[in-house]
Amino acid sequence: MSTTTLHAPLQPATTSAAAENALYKKVAWRLMPFLMLCYVAAYLDRVNVGFAKLNMLSDLQFSEAMYGLGAGLFFIGYFFFEVPSNLLMHRIGAKATISRIMITWSLISAAMMFVTTPTQFYVLRFLLGAAEAGFYPGMILYLTYWFPSHRRAKMVAVFMCAIPVSGVLGGPLSGLIMDAMHGMGGLRGWQWLFLIEALPSLVIGLLVIVYLDNSIQGARWLNAEEKAVLARNIAAENATKGETSHMSLRALFADRRIVKMAMICFCTVMGQYGLTFWLPTLVRQSGVTGALNIGLLTAVPFAVAIVSMLLVSRSSDRMRERRWHLIVPFCCGALGLTLSAIFSHNVYLSLAALALAAGGSLATSPLFWSLPTAILSSAGAAAGIALINSFANLAGFVSPYMIGLIKDATKSTDIALFVLAGVLLFGAFLTYTVPAKLVNK
Repeated sequence: MSTTTLHAPLQPATTSAAAENALYKKVAWRLMPFLMLCYVAAYLDRVNVGFAKLNMLSDLQFSEAMYGLGAGLFFIGYFFFEVPSNLLMHRIGAKATISRIMITWSLISAAMMFVTTPTQFYVLRFLLGAAEAGFYPGMILYLTYWFPSHRRAKMVAVFMCAIPVSGVLGGPLSGLIMDAMHGMGGLRGWQWLFLIEALPSLVIGLLVIVYLDNSIQGARWLNAEEKAVLARNIAAENATKGETSHMSLRALFADRRIVKMAMICFCTVMGQYGLTFWLPTLVRQSGVTGALNIGLLTAVPFAVAIVSMLLVSRSSDRMRERRWHLIVPFCCGALGLTLSAIFSHNVYLSLAALALAAGGSLATSPLFWSLPTAILSSAGAAAGIALINSFANLAGFVSPYMIGLIKDATKSTDIALFVLAGVLLFGAFLTYTVPAKLVNK
């Protein structure tokens, strides 16, 4: 009797869909708000240099290309240290890894306030990338410990809503800090910006140690039956893709599927960071003045992106269809970037085009990660996700540096936006070539 009572809820036939949905809702409410908070802090420290740029370049006599190079060097540091960091997380757990990453990057981000030369700028941006390496793919890997693939696109989208949320909150906040704090204590507004916006990462990094659990079995907020249901679903999914669970790093490099995934991800990152690093500049060149006004208007495209990311990912999970739910945002992002270049000197039309660009290009990232996580598991996922993301993040170097070079050469960002649009269309084409049966789960 007792055995039946204990194990009956664990059988697929007796675990109702409603009960299982309720369990995953419980897990989501426990994990996702905190993980989003971590990523909001991460993204704010990663891209607040885009706002600092509004005054920093003139104060330090930096060119647009210098800014683009410094902004992009973050991703070179990220590239070299990402795979080792993610493999380390797979071995020692999420708490120690994520906490270490957040505390380290907060200190380096705050040190940006002392920059006076291009070399110092380049070195600190590289070190910031090295410190943050492994954070994003580590978070994606962490979600695979809890959610099966058919529930994961929505969770990744919820997590990645931290990007536009950081834009909605960070834009006005950054503008306010730069306007209100300028001159206080003998510091420039952009110096206060780096200092103040580094503090949340430090505090949250310490909270990670007490809040996150390394695994389902270690979660004290779940009972034994709930743990068994979650573990059973993850084990069942891993059993269908176990061939990658012990792949070597060399084998991952040789896997054509992973190479294609990395190329698609490269396209998503080109659009994402081309937009986020240069959005304040694009708004200003449309005729808007004042850091706070620019910050308020940059919140509009990010707000559109929040809605887009959630709706598209929810539709993708409901229909269990991945390719077209990625292709359409790619095309919308390309169209938005093209129109933003055409209407670059009209505030309202430019802002509408940038909203379309953000809604499309930012929605590609969470939808993309439903592809590789559908074919990788265990250590294969740890290395594969990091490998894909580290290669793709080279686009984070190429994109801002390319825009800076083009803007210095032509005194305009229009050609750069057309190039970014072409990259997004290429990403749509590559996605179309992925077999649907491989990823529609």
